[in-house]
Amino acid sequence: METVIPETPQVSYWELIPRMTLEEKVSLCSGGGQFYTKAVERLRIPRLYLADGPSGLRKQAGNADHLGLTASLPATCFPTAATVANSWDEALGEEVGRYLGKEAAALGVQVLLGPGLNIKRSPLCGRNFEYFSEDPYLAGKMAAAYIRGIQSQGVAACPKHFAANNQELLRMHSDSIMDERTLQEIYLTGFEIAVTEGKPLTLMSSYNRLNGAYTSEDPHLLRSILVDTWGFTGFVVTDWGGSNDRVAALRAGNHLEMPTSGGDSDRALVAAVKAGELPESMLDEMVHAYLRVLFTVQRDAPPVGEIDTAAHHAFARRAARSCVVLLKNDQGILPLAPRTSVLVMGDFAETPRYQGAGSSGVQPFQVDSPLDCLKNSDLHVTGYAPGFRRRGEADPTLKAAAVEAARGGEVILLYLGLDELSETEGLDRTHLGIHQNQIELLQAVHAVNPRVVVILAGGAPIETPWLDRCTALVHGYLGGQAGAGAVVDILTGKEGPQGRLAESWPLSLADTPTARYFPGQERTAEYREGLYVGYRYYSSADIPVRFPFGYGLTYTTFAYTDLEAGPREAAFTLTNTGGRPGVEVPQVYIGMRESGLFRPRRELKGFTRVALASGESRRVVIPLEEKAFRFFNHRTGRFETEQGRYTIQVGASCEDIRLQTEVFVPGVSVAGLYDRVALPSYYQGTVAAVGDEEFARLLGRPLPPALWDRRQELGRNDTFAQLFYAKSLLGRLLYRFMRDQKTKVQRTGKPNLNILYIYNMPFRGMAKMSAGAITMAMVDALLEILNGHAFRGLCHLVKACRVPTVGVTPDGPRA
Repeated sequence: METVIPETPQVSYWELIPRMTLEEKVSLCSGGGQFYTKAVERLRIPRLYLADGPSGLRKQAGNADHLGLTASLPATCFPTAATVANSWDEALGEEVGRYLGKEAAALGVQVLLGPGLNIKRSPLCGRNFEYFSEDPYLAGKMAAAYIRGIQSQGVAACPKHFAANNQELLRMHSDSIMDERTLQEIYLTGFEIAVTEGKPLTLMSSYNRLNGAYTSEDPHLLRSILVDTWGFTGFVVTDWGGSNDRVAALRAGNHLEMPTSGGDSDRALVAAVKAGELPESMLDEMVHAYLRVLFTVQRDAPPVGEIDTAAHHAFARRAARSCVVLLKNDQGILPLAPRTSVLVMGDFAETPRYQGAGSSGVQPFQVDSPLDCLKNSDLHVTGYAPGFRRRGEADPTLKAAAVEAARGGEVILLYLGLDELSETEGLDRTHLGIHQNQIELLQAVHAVNPRVVVILAGGAPIETPWLDRCTALVHGYLGGQAGAGAVVDILTGKEGPQGRLAESWPLSLADTPTARYFPGQERTAEYREGLYVGYRYYSSADIPVRFPFGYGLTYTTFAYTDLEAGPREAAFTLTNTGGRPGVEVPQVYIGMRESGLFRPRRELKGFTRVALASGESRRVVIPLEEKAFRFFNHRTGRFETEQGRYTIQVGASCEDIRLQTEVFVPGVSVAGLYDRVALPSYYQGTVAAVGDEEFARLLGRPLPPALWDRRQELGRNDTFAQLFYAKSLLGRLLYRFMRDQKTKVQRTGKPNLNILYIYNMPFRGMAKMSAGAITMAMVDALLEILNGHAFRGLCHLVKACRVPTVGVTPDGPRA
């Protein structure tokens, strides 16, 4: 199809809009298929193709789905966001983005659905491997870098999921309850940085409610904050099947509903305009924003071409190498000298974990195995023993063989980690451990040979009560298709370890601030911990952790001296005092000892990476941005600065502070803003057990009901998970079937995303995800049946099935 492409980016698309019929306008506000929008052939307006891609492109070749169930075209699987965040390297993030954009452009994809930057509120969230950090500043900086890289290739980036989408359980139904200051400072700041610095052309709203309103139809989020405050000029797309009331969503500022609803939503928009419920001028505004993005990517897109798979694989290895975190290195056992004899153990050495499961899943061009990479290194591999079964089943024979082999005296390279079901879209973790059979193998091997180097795979923190049973601990996170070779490069000293943790590793799940609150089990998810997420809690409440935020060892040592700091920058001298070259990641934290507010003891406000040769010194300057001293004033509705003396701390992690000083910063008085007596948990930072009354005082309103009302009939926005209290026997039987299938999935250890998705899906999702095969009228009739009104429901279902779908087709307006 020939397309209309403006000659300059300044061209307005308003001249196209008056030439459109009402039906043509609304057709551009919803999908034409699973991953493409509708075209308006009469005006030569092409469709737009979108694809998943936070860690590699997932463009499906045949019948598409949003969960990654159908095979996709081969693409490079880069390290996940959780992995790349450990580099603390914005330049690397931008380079990863460029490679992602190149592959998207090569396969004709115009909108890449990523990066994901939701805050890691709890280490249990099953999708944390897709997200950068527990810290909004680090998450925002890395996301902005990805966006710049992706869009440099003529492809639109789509940061997600906006906002406060921090659990997988009931993610399409749950209501995230939090105070406005927590929302603004923790859960929106990363998106603010991504939008204002990355300038994304699109953005994805999340599934959940936020303080009672679906994010996809919340004007406070989508207009007041995103557009009016941050200056966003692109279009907002729903998460797949995440639309509730299409008219309300468009009115709030949600431009595009995905995927196709078979014309159901389009007809609702047409009816709303004709009834005067939706001004056509507002529809025109939405269409204009969509067209601006459409023609921008049409103009900037490079020609579709081939992917240099070898070059992309080499870059994927280089990227993963920068992200490997050395967590323990007793006796300087690493790096291993050439020709060191090593015995390789663990199922993950032969079949690596390199990505998470779900919509981000990539069909990689190739996958390097650790065993092959070790054999191709300058180490002497004496043998391999699997040692355990991946999904946790006991196998005494495998264990005994591995222990016997370990008696030889070589260095043991033991590959452990989380299995596939531990990290998947649609399912949160229930604990922070690895399978017990892995721990038992480690203990048994250590008993006969203490020279054990553990190499971990996984995209989230792991409890390590077994840490004293290994001499070294190396974490590659989920390093993508070339991650295995990157870890070998670190083990052998080809490169020194450069990664630093972008999230805290608690000693146990019970130590986390959300242990009592996560996940929200029914109607709501209560964010009672407030600002105290991750290290903000551990540092403030003096809770010891296994490995702190920002932590990571190197093969050398660094000294920090001569700090000079003011409100605009922190400058100091960094010296490599060890015998090898290395990379240090200095971090700047800011706190306030005598504050009238409750606030964390320290918060990250700046960082950089510095490569130094042995003995080299360098003066390092880290700028402090306007955001460094701000807080959100819930009374004035804006960010302000509290006047007073602030502590500026420079360190190698949030707990390894090397230098500090104080500076005075002018600002406002905060007297009377909070009642210290009424909020003791927040002023002390001890938020692990906040009571109802105190949380309500923080919110400034009564708590909404946390539990479902089992006396009420089920509605469109209730979920399949609630069928256990359906009025009809049919509904309860259906629930038992789904529960059994979900249990079966967990028992087999292989993610079944269909079951997980449907179990958590609202009933309206049947209409939103069936491409028009099921209409909302049919959903309402089915609900009548499930609520015990079988005859009436059947009559309405027959009637709904007979109603022709006139006016708008899934692929666009009828001629």
